Amino acid sequence: MEVNEKEEVLVIGHKNPDTDSICSAIAYAALKEKITGEPYVPCRAGYINPETEFVLEYFHQPTPRLMNSVKTQVSDIKLRKGRGVSGDLSLKEAWKMMAEEGRVTLAVVDDDRKIEGLITIGDIANSYMNVYGNDVLSVAKTPYANIVNALEGVMVVGDINACFEKGKVLVAAANLDLLEDFIEENDIVLVGNRYDCQLCALDMHCGCLVLCAGAPLSQTIRHMAELNHCAIIQTHLDTYTATRFIHQSMPIRFMMTQNVLCFHMDDDADKVKDVMSTKRHRYFPVLDAEDRYYGLISRRDFLGMKGKKLILVDHNEKTQAVDGVETADILEILDHHRIGNLETESPVYFRNQPLGCTASIVYQIYQEKDVPVEPAIAGLLLAAIISDTLLFRSPTCTAIDRKAATELAAIAGVDTEQLARQMFAAGSNLQGKTEEEILFQDYKVFNADNKRIGIGQITSVLQDEIEMLKPRMAAFMRERHKSSGMDYCFLLITSIMDEKSDVVCDCEAAEHILEMAFPGAPWDSHVFNIDGLVSRKKQFVPAVIAAIKG
Repeated sequence: MEVNEKEEVLVIGHKNPDTDSICSAIAYAALKEKITGEPYVPCRAGYINPETEFVLEYFHQPTPRLMNSVKTQVSDIKLRKGRGVSGDLSLKEAWKMMAEEGRVTLAVVDDDRKIEGLITIGDIANSYMNVYGNDVLSVAKTPYANIVNALEGVMVVGDINACFEKGKVLVAAANLDLLEDFIEENDIVLVGNRYDCQLCALDMHCGCLVLCAGAPLSQTIRHMAELNHCAIIQTHLDTYTATRFIHQSMPIRFMMTQNVLCFHMDDDADKVKDVMSTKRHRYFPVLDAEDRYYGLISRRDFLGMKGKKLILVDHNEKTQAVDGVETADILEILDHHRIGNLETESPVYFRNQPLGCTASIVYQIYQEKDVPVEPAIAGLLLAAIISDTLLFRSPTCTAIDRKAATELAAIAGVDTEQLARQMFAAGSNLQGKTEEEILFQDYKVFNADNKRIGIGQITSVLQDEIEMLKPRMAAFMRERHKSSGMDYCFLLITSIMDEKSDVVCDCEAAEHILEMAFPGAPWDSHVFNIDGLVSRKKQFVPAVIAAIKG
């Protein structure tokens, strides 16, 4: 019985991912896979912004897998990945398969692996205890191949691929007068070596003659059977045993449970567990994305259930993490922000450095592990540093970031200044975007003093575009304040070339916070003009949190 393949580890950044979040995830996943040989998959917790999209296209990298939630799913559980069986399979073969493979349930599927039903060892046992009429084999539309197999015999006359669909099963154990009253057209008649009984059955136009105990077949009987289109099966079994075994030829389709409850690979494991607790069945089919049979799941499979394995990059706060992170098994965290409120069940590898970019940390690990950086990966790491440090203009930028950028640019074979201009131009293109898309393009949620603070940031190289955005975003944020679920919401509209930010806020309380955080900063119509402010992480968040706590 097969189980799931090697469990993959998801490397994922924060919600509303920026270039650092995406590129660091890709680069670190590639590094871990090289070191361990295990599957590490770069993922994203939201849709990528135009700047990041440009970077991925520039360095010919695929977009990471989208993970809206990392809650434990059925796919995370070790399933009984068994093959489905045809509904034509005989009870005998099903019983044999269960015994050999240690299974008590088989999934019945069609040629396209679509589920038809379930057959259990109990269903087969019940088939022997229930009293059926002697026409049950024809009612069940039993293939002759099943009958031959059950009788351990051979079909010497007739089509083994045909199906027994009319008639009943009789044993020719009476005298000829009685037999003529019982045998009808299309019946299956079990006989021994009595020539007269064989002739009688053929005269009554039986559908199949079963010669038991190795009874010989005469040329006359063969010839008559061929003329009457009557099949003949020879078996070494005695008549009593053959009578018992022929019952085992019925197809399992006749005994299976139909319209069974099925689950899908992407179903929430906790919800599946709750549903299963209300049902009497032991096993349930699991289907793939195309509704094809994949395997079986039982309540026992949930014992010791573990969540998805995660490595978090560029964040360590629960509010910024992908949904369902509390159910996941976090293995590592790489970040360059403040220490947040994310809790783990067990100790993890946590690397947090006061650098301008997570990508700089990833590059350090490449060097520490003595793993060469491929040109495309070097380009991604360089782009992340450019983005997070605003081409080294941000106060978060360190000498380590600058050195890493210089070395990565040489490996990638690109001009840093030229790449930066193209990236910022792509990221500044806000035409056609809604106010909501602009606010959440790069948006993070922070907690401080029991307050929820939403902070978005966009960058632009076009002053006219910035001036048009300010009143538009101020009106939008004021309108959504009550329904946002945030105590305060801010949007930094950062001018990269002028190294300043216009900060839009959503309520009077937020204005008061900004007045305390940046005393003397000029403001008008809910927009503060703050010179020298370019870093959300190092300049804006600490000042705002200090004001809230103060």
